[in-house]
Amino acid sequence: MTFEHQGLLFRRRRRLHEVARERLRGAVRGGDHTVLAVADPAALLDGLTPEDRGRVLVMDRDALYDAPGRALATLHRMTSVHDSVTVVAQPPMPFATALESREWHRWESVLCTALAPTRMRLLCVHDERGLPPGTRSTVLATHPVLVEESGGRPNPAYLGATVLGRRRRAPEPLRLHGPEHLLEIGQSLPRLRADLTALARDLDLPEDRAEGLVVAANELAANVLEHGAGKGTVRIRRGHDRWVCDVFDERGGLTDPLAGYRPADGLRTRGYGLWITRQICDHMEICADEEGSLVRLHFVDRAPDRATEEDGEGRRSASVGP
Repeated sequence: MTFEHQGLLFRRRRRLHEVARERLRGAVRGGDHTVLAVADPAALLDGLTPEDRGRVLVMDRDALYDAPGRALATLHRMTSVHDSVTVVAQPPMPFATALESREWHRWESVLCTALAPTRMRLLCVHDERGLPPGTRSTVLATHPVLVEESGGRPNPAYLGATVLGRRRRAPEPLRLHGPEHLLEIGQSLPRLRADLTALARDLDLPEDRAEGLVVAANELAANVLEHGAGKGTVRIRRGHDRWVCDVFDERGGLTDPLAGYRPADGLRTRGYGLWITRQICDHMEICADEEGSLVRLHFVDRAPDRATEEDGEGRRSASVGP
């Protein structure tokens, strides 16, 4: 078995229960490491025998769908520890913003490539009643197999990474406020790291966010020096519920919006840095035009009280994986 990415769209709970329970039952009896990450796991587990229930690992859905880069790393870790893995998961749609929606759909679109060598079967379940307009077609475009009561069938609407693989000329519009903090990318990465550390301290960033910002910006700056124009800028600004870090390369060599997702990227030093960067930040946008390339890193507020005070939305977090 190699990686299988399957989708289940349902309108009736009964259909979800029948299909998902059969998948869980077959997985545990087949010896798979079996993971369940849905909104209501108890409803699915109730239909299993006590022995089968005890062999299903229930994972908090918000922990799995914390951030695209970290979610992919979590799935990779499962396959590195277990010979064969089955996951039944329910993406928390609708997502809060257009940016989050696009980046999570992009994540779905690249899974068949990113997890191709692994022995994992991932079933994504979607309640059609809660899908925003236009989202159903994107869900179909990112799942090569659709599952029904009678089993799986090839999905003729599947498009894979091409559905969201086109590069953008600019990041998603985002209201930013307060002063802009600008640092030049020169030949000294230690100096840049020191300046970023001091700036993060002045901005009163939480320690883990400050460390992540320094590491991620340093990785991107190294790309500018080694593979790009050799000069660029790092700009840090405040959004209503996040810090945003823009790393600009005057040559614009980094243009693939899917860079850092695929395992082949991790075989090269440059790709490994992007792989790490995607895990450190919450979202990463890669844009390019005739003036150069820009990578925008989003560091969403992790404290629920702070996010609620500013925009009424609590945010999820999880530890960064290797």
